[in-house]
Amino acid sequence: MNVEHEVNLLKEEMKRLGEPNADGQFVVPFGVLFNDDKCANLFEALVGTLRAAKRKKIVAYDGEMLFQGVHDNVPITLLQAE
Repeated sequence: MNVEHEVNLLKEEMKRLGEPNADGQFVVPFGVLFNDDKCANLFEALVGTLRAAKRKKIVAYDGEMLFQGVHDNVPITLLQAE
């Protein structure tokens, strides 16, 4: 798995699915990303990609691990759109 490539794909999908906040950053709930058909086909391990992006300070969200169902409403903020 090419993490850099996956993170770049994640950025594009967050821009497609997210809504801009007051700071102009895109925010998308975890459930929207997880349940999107295109994302399901793109990402082999969405949670792993999100964790890698969080470590690189590209996205921000509360908690360490996100689980489908339990964390569907957790907002994920795209910190670096470029």
